[in-house]
Amino acid sequence: MEVTKQLPRKQRPKQAAENYGVGLSTIWLYIKQGKLTAAKISEKVTVLDTAELEQFFNGATA
Repeated sequence: MEVTKQLPRKQRPKQAAENYGVGLSTIWLYIKQGKLTAAKISEKVTVLDTAELEQFFNGATA
């Protein structure tokens, strides 16, 4: 039986790295390369859309 984890609609880069099994530097590289879209919601808080992450890493449609 596969257990699926319920993810929030938005994720911080560190959360995304942990959830998708990549390094934090890889997440930032993908953002810099334009492969992922980051939203800066305050001076120190950046978030990523979970649906976009799912599609990028798993090929899932959201």
